[in-house]
Amino acid sequence: MIEKNGENVVLCGANKRAKKYYLNPLFDRLPDSVKRELHIMCALFVEDVGGIMTLEFEPDGELIFKTECEEDDFEFDEIGAGQKVKKLRYDKQELLEEISLYYKVVILKQNIKLD
Repeated sequence: MIEKNGENVVLCGANKRAKKYYLNPLFDRLPDSVKRELHIMCALFVEDVGGIMTLEFEPDGELIFKTECEEDDFEFDEIGAGQKVKKLRYDKQELLEEISLYYKVVILKQNIKLD
């Protein structure tokens, strides 16, 4: 169970400079196909625009994209990152909604009523 201390919970992220990908062990039970999709999505994102990108859950369960870069990372494209986030939110809407539902039900133990 997650402590509800007001901090975001990182789902996954990638760093272009470090050439690293991270998936929070809390989400190891996600299907392999979903984990693979997240890995590809994060890796392609930072390859395209540079910097660091993380997918995080806010305390209320909302899934957000965070992008940032190191101070001396002059390859980071902030405008491109914003556009890419919008495109991913549109293209991967169903996947992102399913992951949010998983988080709310499995991790936060919320009772969700489906229509």
